[in-house]
Amino acid sequence: MKIVITGGAGFIGGNLVHALTEQPQVTELRVVDNLSTGGKVNLAGLDVDFFEGDVQDAALLDQAFRSADAVVHLAALPSVPRSLRDPLASHHANATGTLQVLEAARRAGSPHVIAASSSSVYGANPLLPKHEDLASAPMSPYAVTKLTTEAYLSAYHHSFDLPVLPFRFFNVYGPGQRADHAYAAVIPKWISATLAGQPVTIHGDGAQTRDFTYVGTVCDVLTDALLRRVVDPRPVNLAFGSRTSLLDLIQEIETATGLPARREHVPVRTGDVPHSQADSKRLRALFPGVANAALQEGIPATVDWLRQWPNAS
Repeated sequence: MKIVITGGAGFIGGNLVHALTEQPQVTELRVVDNLSTGGKVNLAGLDVDFFEGDVQDAALLDQAFRSADAVVHLAALPSVPRSLRDPLASHHANATGTLQVLEAARRAGSPHVIAASSSSVYGANPLLPKHEDLASAPMSPYAVTKLTTEAYLSAYHHSFDLPVLPFRFFNVYGPGQRADHAYAAVIPKWISATLAGQPVTIHGDGAQTRDFTYVGTVCDVLTDALLRRVVDPRPVNLAFGSRTSLLDLIQEIETATGLPARREHVPVRTGDVPHSQADSKRLRALFPGVANAALQEGIPATVDWLRQWPNAS
């Protein structure tokens, strides 16, 4: 089985490549990455064919996709704040990039295409838990690009019979998620701040809730979807219905690090969703054996990795 992973040198992509190298059915792994947010260090020691470049490069995609059985499309410009600063960059990378991937897949003979969307598409819709048939209400350009990704996958499935599966990721965290850039996710950023004795910056009162998903669990689901060739044009929440407040998250970090976190409250950020919790019925119907690692397991594993970082990879 030949698999291409766009964004495969990133946080989730690197973890997925590691997971797939352990599967005997997978005979060839190819990674497409422009290294804008990832790094080759995430693939160190692994037997992969690396194609350095952007998913908007059609010729590069044609080389990488040749005779592929499946494509996992993870390449994107992440972050709501980044999209607010440069909406066009997010659109080109995420929406146009997805369209280029789908066109390349068609030219390559229609391999199975799995793609990453985001819980941010629910946006201002206040209903909880978030089930996939809820009306979307994006609150940021980033969320719009991910809704566009889903729409393109569905359209290519119905128009061109392309086998697809769009996942809505919810606050994925775990080892390999770096904390050294302006758009770092909350968990590595707060762990690193706590370890360094620096303030933990909380946007708002900290009562916001999130449905955190451990990266190992995400990779388990993606691997199963690839090996069983699970196809569904409808979006699938990849989360398990947990609901953790940011204040509770800080307590978990304090427990795992054995250190107090210095809290510093600042104004709420534009585009931030106040509450997020997945309805996991569709996920469990497609993947009945899957179970998420609890924060009490995932946070300590992430702390261990960040204690060693930047030499952890």
